[in-house]
Amino acid sequence: MNTRDIDDNVTAELARLRDSIDNIDAAVVHMLAERFKCTQQVGHLKARHQLPPADPGREASQIARLRQLAENAKLDPAFAEKLLNFIIAEVIRHHETIAAGEGDSTGDAEGDSADDGADDSRSGE
Repeated sequence: MNTRDIDDNVTAELARLRDSIDNIDAAVVHMLAERFKCTQQVGHLKARHQLPPADPGREASQIARLRQLAENAKLDPAFAEKLLNFIIAEVIRHHETIAAGEGDSTGDAEGDSADDGADDSRSGE
């Protein structure tokens, strides 16, 4: 079956659903960008105070929290955990990079608006 054989109503419904998916994808990207801006600031704060880039206790509590949120939202908790672990790993990588360069920098605003993403009360900060 090719697209010429599909009913116009089905084509219209596919287009509507895909438009919604595109909008959600855009929102996810913007939310991640904001999250990473926050965690970038956390990384600079940690580096200035010689705190470790990773916080295993916080990460564990965030994973548990996100799994519960996923269950409540009818989303696979294992998928949510994998996603958060991926984000946390990237955040830690950024924090390690910041910590390695913090002694050489003056903490200029450019670094404060880079990417990473959470606040101090969440894992992967």
